[in-house]
Amino acid sequence: MITKPDKNKTRQKRHIRVRNKISGTAERPRLNVFRSNKNIYAQVIDDVAGVTLVSASTLDSEVAGDNKTDQAKGVGELIAKRAIEKKITNVVFDRGGYLYHGRVQALAEAAREAGLKF
Repeated sequence: MITKPDKNKTRQKRHIRVRNKISGTAERPRLNVFRSNKNIYAQVIDDVAGVTLVSASTLDSEVAGDNKTDQAKGVGELIAKRAIEKKITNVVFDRGGYLYHGRVQALAEAAREAGLKF
């Protein structure tokens, strides 16, 4: 019997491996990305305090777009806008074990263009 590797399990392993090296602080919190089949979520997290400072997702009414990549760009702009309102400009990008391609890349580039530095 041939068994295919579970893609989500391998992603979670990658994410744990990266999280051992990346941590967010109050001065430079972590911008975390989670991607589901329908939506994309972004959070700015202070790992020292264990607190989510800012969040945005495609479920927010402010995000619009024809396709999922456009929606990811909207989430990137929204998370950057909300972070800058809370005086957060420098973040550490955590791609969540996903490849830096497609929706994850669109979100990151939109957040950079909107003013976040990473």
